[in-house]
Amino acid sequence: MNNASAERHAHLFKALMHPVRLQILDLLRNGEQCVCHLEAQLGQRQAYVSQQLAILRRAGLVADRRDGPNSFYRITRPEVLTILDTARAMVGEVTASPVASSDTCPCSRSAPAPTVTMLCSEEVPC
Repeated sequence: MNNASAERHAHLFKALMHPVRLQILDLLRNGEQCVCHLEAQLGQRQAYVSQQLAILRRAGLVADRRDGPNSFYRITRPEVLTILDTARAMVGEVTASPVASSDTCPCSRSAPAPTVTMLCSEEVPC
């Protein structure tokens, strides 16, 4: 491995060298999530979660998109999940720990589906 290659490897591992960033990647394993979901599931403030996401984004591991006031993140390099799974096996964890879903997320994706009230009439029988 030459110096340039070693530097690229080190940059990747530096991005992975934080417990919350590892948790974020694990949460994104099942698909895109908004920052408010990540915040609620991690029990961390939005600014802190966004700071960790920025590091992952600069490392090229995640990408974001805006939808109104919400930012959604997804993994761009699914190979990183192999690294996480290998690390999990190395420390003796067989499977990912389930993350409790949180009902405290304020985004529209967390809102309960609206109930539809059917109005009966002569034109629309019940």
